[in-house]
Amino acid sequence: MLLDHRTYTVRPGTLRKQLALYEKFGLAAQKRHFGEPLAWLVSETGDVNTYIHIWVYEDAADRSRKRAAMMADPEWLAYIEKNAEAGYLLKQESKLMSPASFAPLRR
Repeated sequence: MLLDHRTYTVRPGTLRKQLALYEKFGLAAQKRHFGEPLAWLVSETGDVNTYIHIWVYEDAADRSRKRAAMMADPEWLAYIEKNAEAGYLLKQESKLMSPASFAPLRR
């Protein structure tokens, strides 16, 4: 199992706008290719201009296949364009992680 833990940082005051943009134009396409996320989280403390989502893949090959299909999806590409035009996003960090053997994830 491979987890893609993504942290996004947005300009102060734009988090709600970013989430609304994603929900309206990006979420359906992403779920169509990746399925349901393990988690989609918004910061309550610390850096409050961040959100995180975690997607689960069988392995690196599964992730590559699904991401390639999504990057060929016109709906997703339209979202990417709208996202760039909005200019809310400042930074994106992605960590590929695996559960420890003593703490497996149950889905």
